[in-house]
Amino acid sequence: MAPPAGQIRPGRYLAIFALIVVALYGLVFLTGDQKPHPKLGIDLQGGTRVTLTARTPNGEPPPQESLNQARQIIETRVNGMGISGSEVNLDGSNLVITVPGEGGDQAKQLGQTAELEFRKVVPNMVAPVQAPPPPGQPSGTAPQAAHAQQPPSQADPEAQRAAIDEAKKTRQSTDPNVQMQALQALDCNAEDPLRGNADPKLPLVACDQEKTQKLVLEPVFMPGTDIANAAAMPPNEQNPGWTVNLEFTGEGGKRWADFTSANVGQQAAFVLDGEVVSAPRINEALLGGSANINGDFNQQTATDLADVLKYGSLPLAFDQSEAETVSATAGVASMEAGLIAGGIGLILVAAYCLAYYRLLGVLTVLSLVLSGGVVYGVLVLLGRWIGFTLDLAGIAGFIVAIGITADSFIVFFERLKDEIREGRTFRSAVPRAWIRARRTILSADAVSFLAAAVLYVLAVGQVKGFAFTLGMSTVLDLVVVFLVTHPLVALASKNKFLSKPSVSGLGSVQRLAAEQRSARRRGASTAKEA
Repeated sequence: MAPPAGQIRPGRYLAIFALIVVALYGLVFLTGDQKPHPKLGIDLQGGTRVTLTARTPNGEPPPQESLNQARQIIETRVNGMGISGSEVNLDGSNLVITVPGEGGDQAKQLGQTAELEFRKVVPNMVAPVQAPPPPGQPSGTAPQAAHAQQPPSQADPEAQRAAIDEAKKTRQSTDPNVQMQALQALDCNAEDPLRGNADPKLPLVACDQEKTQKLVLEPVFMPGTDIANAAAMPPNEQNPGWTVNLEFTGEGGKRWADFTSANVGQQAAFVLDGEVVSAPRINEALLGGSANINGDFNQQTATDLADVLKYGSLPLAFDQSEAETVSATAGVASMEAGLIAGGIGLILVAAYCLAYYRLLGVLTVLSLVLSGGVVYGVLVLLGRWIGFTLDLAGIAGFIVAIGITADSFIVFFERLKDEIREGRTFRSAVPRAWIRARRTILSADAVSFLAAAVLYVLAVGQVKGFAFTLGMSTVLDLVVVFLVTHPLVALASKNKFLSKPSVSGLGSVQRLAAEQRSARRRGASTAKEA
C-alpha cells in the first residue's frame, strides 16, 4: 500500500544513500593506481609558474584574438600531455602557465611556437658554423653579426622592429650574393629576431638546431598545417635514434609526393620556429602520406616536439620571460589556518544546534559529516577523471557551502516547529513540514547553484575553483537533505523514545502549543457562558 501524500519510506531513501556511498568509495579505492587523496593545486602542493611574453614583427601589442587563440592551443597541449591541474591565463600580453607538482619541465616546453615549415635547401649554399674565438681575441666580422642578432628589449618596440627589418633584408633576400653574405655573417649562437617572424614566401638563411651548419632555404613549399598527426618513434633498424613521424593530410600528402618526385637527390629542410631540425636528402620519390623528422632527439624531446606539432602551432612568437618554482609553504600555512578557523566554526555551530535543537541538532551534525564524506569521495574521483585540483579558493567554496547546507536543515526544522505550534504531534508534523520546507530549500539551492554557474562561466583562474566547489556542494546538499536528513527525522518521529519532548528538543514548542489550545478552550467556554 502506498504511503499517504507527503509521507515517505525512510528506509528506502537511506538505503539509496548507502548504495551511493558504497559505489562512490568503491570507485575511490578499487579504481586507479593513485592514493585516495584529492589532487592539490599549486598553492597547496607547490609547482612551477611560467610566464610567456608575446612579441610581434612590428613591435606593437599583439591582437587580443591571437592571444586568446594561443591560450586555447596551449590549454589543448596541456590536456594532450596529461598535465593535470594546470592553468593558462592571460595577463596583458603575457600568458601565465601554472603547473602543480612535478610537471615543471613539461610546462617550460608548452610555449614553443611549433611553426613547422618545409623548405628546399639551396644546393651549394651550406656553410659550417665556426667555433667562437677565445675570450679577448678579435673575431673579424663575427662580433658585428652577433651584435645584429642580439634581441632588442621588449620595452623598445622600435628597436625590435628595426632588428627584424634588418634581418629580413639580408636573410630573406632573393639576391644570391646577399644570401651568401648573410650566410657568412649569421651568428647561430645569438638569439634570432626572425623566430616566428619569417616570411614563408621568401627565402631564408637559417641555422640547424645543433648549431653546426648554416643553410640557405627556398620559400616554403608546404606549411605545417598540412600535418594531420605526429608521434615520437623509438630507434629502429632504419633510424638509430628517436624520430618524429608525421602523417599528412590528403592535400599535404599530395604536395609531399609531388615535391619528392621532382627533387630526387636534393635536400628538404624541416624548419621549426626558424631553425632547421633536419635536412634529409631525397633518395627516391616518397608517395606515402608520411615523413620522418630526424634530429638530435631523445625520448622526451621527440615526444615534446610530436605533441606541440600535433596540437597546433601558436599564432604568435613567445619569449619565456620568467620560470619560477612556487613553494607550497605559504599555501599550506593558509590552508591550516583556514581549516582551524572552519573547524572552530563548525564546533560552535554544532554546539549551538545541540543546545537549541537537541535530537535535531544531532541529526544536523550527522548530516554534515555524511555530506563531508560524499564531498571528499567526489573530489578524489574528479581529480582522477578530469584533473580537478583543490586549491585555497576551492576550500573557501566548501566553507561557504556549509552555511547553505545548514540553512536547509534550519528551514526544515523551523517549519516543523510551526506545524507543532498549530497543535500537531511530532509524527504528524513531519510530512506537512517537509512539503512546506522542500519548496523553500529547492528555491534557495537553485539560486545558489545559478550564481555559482554564472560565476564559473565569467571568472578565470582560482575564482573558477571557488565557483565549481560552491556549485558542487550545493547539489550534494540536496542529496543529503532529501536522502538523509528528512528520512532520519521521519524515523525519529516514529520512535517512542526519540519523539519524547525532552529528547527531541521540541518540548517548549509542544508546551506552547498546549497552552494555546488551553487558552482557546477557555476563551470558547467563556464565550459560550456569555
